[in-house]
Amino acid sequence: MASKYRADQVGSLLRPKELLDLRHDPNVAPEALREMEDQCIQRVLARQKDLGFKIFTDGELRRHGFMSDFHESVEGLDMEGAIDRTWQSAAGASAASTPTSRPVAGIVTGKLRKKKRLTQHEVSFLKEHSPGDIKMTLPSANQFPAIAYRKGITDKVYPTHSELLWDIVPIIKSEIQALVGEGVKYIQIDAPRYSYFIDPKWRQYIQDEMGVDPSQALDEAIRADNACLEAARKGTIRDVVLAIHLCRGNNRSQWYAQGGYDPIAEKVFSQLNVDAFLLEYESDRAGSFEPLRFVPRDKTVVLGLVSSKLPQLESQEELVGRIEEAGRFVPLQNLALSPQCGFASTMEGNLLTEEQQWRKLALVAQTARKVWQDA
Repeated sequence: MASKYRADQVGSLLRPKELLDLRHDPNVAPEALREMEDQCIQRVLARQKDLGFKIFTDGELRRHGFMSDFHESVEGLDMEGAIDRTWQSAAGASAASTPTSRPVAGIVTGKLRKKKRLTQHEVSFLKEHSPGDIKMTLPSANQFPAIAYRKGITDKVYPTHSELLWDIVPIIKSEIQALVGEGVKYIQIDAPRYSYFIDPKWRQYIQDEMGVDPSQALDEAIRADNACLEAARKGTIRDVVLAIHLCRGNNRSQWYAQGGYDPIAEKVFSQLNVDAFLLEYESDRAGSFEPLRFVPRDKTVVLGLVSSKLPQLESQEELVGRIEEAGRFVPLQNLALSPQCGFASTMEGNLLTEEQQWRKLALVAQTARKVWQDA
């Protein structure tokens, strides 16, 4: 399937300083914060249009992190129970998770219950102000059992990780169904947890800490994501793009997993019921393009060749060469280009400036026009 959006973006953008300052002000009125968010979102929409993008995101500027819509819409999570992990810097040095002003993940302490829609407040503004098709991002249901399940607490409510997962599926499924009904043209689920099946360290974690066979866990992860997407596949509405972004971690320019897609490629690419795979390919940590041979010919691969973690601007010549290299395994008409991840999976953002971010997005748009005439 030829890509509808040759120049793509993962979703999150660096928060402008004035927005961060206001959000850190304990005395700010909600109305003043909302007004500032509105102004900043209108500016990033205009900037995307100026660069030539055909798909538009609000940069997740209203969120504390890429998962926060879920946390704010669902009862049963303790946000003080943040789970720490060892992150790696882009230079390869081990580092403790960078402190943020708000935990990026809580723990499940009670039965989950949805209180309200996850993204309705974001969609309503975008429908009024976006200059083109809207992309909305949601966390995968698989995101939470691995990081929100604590033995001695969560197992009193959900005896197994699997039971927790399948209680999350209807929440994400109903949100996807609502977005389709609202006419959103591009829905992306963010799924960092598939990296657990790539990295031997995290496969061992699944085995030892979660007590699950990694192969069985991968099968269940695919079934869960497909169940969430099922509602969008029904009926006559098929002009919506359903996509999944596979990530190896993104927090203040740090990452937590590494490895090529080889261990999961055949199952994930052939079984996930999406239109597009947004894949990280900006560094050696991602391995080769060879696993792309398993991607069906009716799917799009969005090559994340531009780093959202490092400030250095990539060479367009090298980007074109890498796109051509990937074209050995996936037809060129089935490829698109994007940054490798969001620029701000947490609101504090990665370690580059807004202008460096925009130069990278300009490079994505310019390179897409150079490679594909329909960009």
